[in-house]
Amino acid sequence: MLKITLLVVGKTTDEYLKQGIQVYMERLRHFCNFSIIEIPELQVTSKVSHTEIKKKEGDIIMSKIPRNARVFLLDEQGKQYASRQFATLVDNAMQTSVKELFFVVGGAFGFSDEVYARYSSKISFSAMTFSHQMIRLFFVEQIYRAFSIINGLPYHHD
Repeated sequence: MLKITLLVVGKTTDEYLKQGIQVYMERLRHFCNFSIIEIPELQVTSKVSHTEIKKKEGDIIMSKIPRNARVFLLDEQGKQYASRQFATLVDNAMQTSVKELFFVVGGAFGFSDEVYARYSSKISFSAMTFSHQMIRLFFVEQIYRAFSIINGLPYHHD
């Protein structure tokens, strides 16, 4: 079974988002081994620059991702996919030797140069900007939608 991990910087604090994420995580258990890894968001101080925060968060991000995982950064500069195209991306991963997909949401200041250098695949959910907490719910719903499309379930309508 394909393992999919959403790696995020910071915690989901809004209860309504936690509940929505939980709904889709429960639905996903039939299709894949899905998990969310939260790493701590570093505190902004006058002594630490945004670049230093991105670097430290980036080091933690890279330490959490196995070498053999296929990684996609959720980034505003990434490629946008329609839901069917995204489902094809997930399906293609299942049809190859990929055993683990990692999708990464960076912190408030984005990703470090080192993270961008190591992981070149980027996905954008929209030209709009969403909160780092909100995108988590959108992502989990889209993963569920992708598996619904792959399996021919009536959840997605064209």
